[in-house]
Amino acid sequence: MYVILVYDAAPKRGVKILKYLRTKLNWVQNSVFEGEVTEKSFEEIKSGLKTIINTEKDSVIYYTFDSKNYFERGILGVEKNEISSFL
Repeated sequence: MYVILVYDAAPKRGVKILKYLRTKLNWVQNSVFEGEVTEKSFEEIKSGLKTIINTEKDSVIYYTFDSKNYFERGILGVEKNEISSFL
């Protein structure tokens, strides 16, 4: 499955989330990540995030797709972190 994930968290937890997600997905810009993952690894990502976030103050939003082939990705302006096809 293909995942797009965004988050909003307090600065201290935001840094922890950023470091954690950089090991699991492709960093796109600021609090945005995307990548191809298995269902099992996505469940692990969500479980890991639950140990970092404060569920009463932070927000993590994700979109899942069956395949990257079913959507188009466009950019207006600067590409913050070019995503290669190699993981």
